[in-house]
Amino acid sequence: MATLYHVPLSPFCRKVRLSLAEKKIEVQLVDERYWEKDPDFLRRNPAGKVPVLKIDNKTLSESSAICEYLEDRYPTPSLMPKGPGQRFEVRRLVAWFDDKFHHEVTKNLLYERVNRKIEGSGYPVAANVKSGAKAIKYHLDYMSWLLDNRRWLAGDSMTLADFAAAAHLSSLDYIRDVDWNRAPAVKDWYAKIKSRPAFRSILADHVPGFPPPRHYANLDF
Repeated sequence: MATLYHVPLSPFCRKVRLSLAEKKIEVQLVDERYWEKDPDFLRRNPAGKVPVLKIDNKTLSESSAICEYLEDRYPTPSLMPKGPGQRFEVRRLVAWFDDKFHHEVTKNLLYERVNRKIEGSGYPVAANVKSGAKAIKYHLDYMSWLLDNRRWLAGDSMTLADFAAAAHLSSLDYIRDVDWNRAPAVKDWYAKIKSRPAFRSILADHVPGFPPPRHYANLDF
């Protein structure tokens, strides 16, 4: 069985969890307090970041590299299209959410509201929270535009791009920071993706001190 060292609300860990579950790869989840810089964990990943996946007698780090390894090693069901242009679009959107969305939204909302308390690093910085709350509106509008022209974010089939986006939004939905009424198309997309069996463990997450809203695990909101 594979082992994933993770943090429950980390969108990068959730992206890997979704890929593993969609491909029906059994995995043991191990909560990792990476901010404590445990020597054993640093030996697994000197970068000191989660996720870290142990599989096939290998120790893998960096979420996008892990997901691409899983795609190459376990190609069915496929989460990447075949054409080079389509594959580029998937990778572009994965980078969009893991870089731009992460820095403009996730860090300013999730990390301020949750990570600071868990890590004992102080109180939320109000200016950062305000910036994140403003930025998420822009990103929801961009996702709405994509979904007005496509069945899924990157095209006609569900891909890693959808998992990357859903990983971030599910973490933010856990702390009530997504205004679903602003983007009905995104809400419909999210309802569709979170109804998949691969999403079950994500919806079962519970972080002590941070109870999720009632709608969080409700497939119909």
